[in-house]
Amino acid sequence: MLQSKTNLDTVEVSVASERAEAVGGVLIAFFAALMAISQMINGELEEEMMIAHNKVVNYSSWYQSKSIKESLKESELDYLQALLESGVVKEDKIINIEGKIASVERQIEKYDSEKTEILIGSANIAEENWAQDLDGEMGKIIGINEWESLADEYDFATKKFDLGMLFFQISIVLGAVCIIIYDNPKLQKTFIVIMIISGIMGILLSIYGYSLAP
Repeated sequence: MLQSKTNLDTVEVSVASERAEAVGGVLIAFFAALMAISQMINGELEEEMMIAHNKVVNYSSWYQSKSIKESLKESELDYLQALLESGVVKEDKIINIEGKIASVERQIEKYDSEKTEILIGSANIAEENWAQDLDGEMGKIIGINEWESLADEYDFATKKFDLGMLFFQISIVLGAVCIIIYDNPKLQKTFIVIMIISGIMGILLSIYGYSLAP
């Protein structure tokens, strides 16, 4: 009788263990698939983040070139004004100098407007104040500040995806351990529960990261 009960307990343990192994295997496949999807989306977000960072660098160089041109024109304006104030300019040449000063002032104002548009973007200034074209079209400038904000948003989103994938990896490892310890159904169930919790954390973090993406 005792032998029969022992055999029955052994069979029950074996059945429970096989069931836990099956559940663990299915969960491993499920979370591995979700991790692969998260990696694909994260890769696209990282690519967009790199594009945004490159735009920040390019537009910053563009902004700097405008600043240099503006500085040169300001130096030219100072020289012309000093020349006019010195009294060395002949009477018949004063009108020409004044006209040149007015032209330089307009160029300085134009460079300043272009710098502003490059910095904050066309969408953030009035249409009548658009000064800088992009490939021949006005109002198409996405400003440095906007690119920096986009880069930060993509960076934050990808960090959440990275954390989510970490939890997916943990759940997969727990599933593998669950399969290995086939002779302890209770411990297998514990690992399965922790595995599911870890996988759910990975899902929630991935969804959160996706919702943060611009």
